[in-house]
Amino acid sequence: MKKSSSIFLLSVFCFSITSCVVPKAGLNFASERSEFDSPGFAERTPIDHKNLRNVSSTSSETGFYIGLAFYDDFLQLSDDFSVQPEVNFLIIEDLNQLQVPVLAKYNFADGFNAYAGPNFGFLVDAPNGIKSFNFALDAGLSYDITDNFIIEARYDYGLSNLLDNAIGDSSVKLRNFQVGLAYRFNE
Repeated sequence: MKKSSSIFLLSVFCFSITSCVVPKAGLNFASERSEFDSPGFAERTPIDHKNLRNVSSTSSETGFYIGLAFYDDFLQLSDDFSVQPEVNFLIIEDLNQLQVPVLAKYNFADGFNAYAGPNFGFLVDAPNGIKSFNFALDAGLSYDITDNFIIEARYDYGLSNLLDNAIGDSSVKLRNFQVGLAYRFNE
């Protein structure tokens, strides 16, 4: 945990020295999708599931996230299109994660934005048998409530199988739905 906290604090410092950085925070609704296709496999993993063939389950936990995003003129490609990199730290009971999404952002109406892109996640203190790198795709919407406040919602669709030494089609994948608020400082 100390290592990930140090990485996050270093990221916060580096991002905060630029004027286009926006702090953000919100709720995170995480789900873990597990599928086991081999008898006895579930009992050899750190995930708590029954020892059955062809078991599928989804468990959910609620947490929160804090982060920083590059907004506005950081990587403006046109009047309506930009690239928005972020650093977010998700705090969930057993699955704390440092995420680095790189999002293509499109302003489709006054104050309304859609965005999508890859998300590179790093599980903090991953248990034995679970990989620490998580690759996902994010898609979401944001709305500028005022010149300062932005509300956002996104879905994070995990693509990586987090099981080390998975047998057959057995897998554990993380998915997140996030709702939050960001604050843009006036220059």
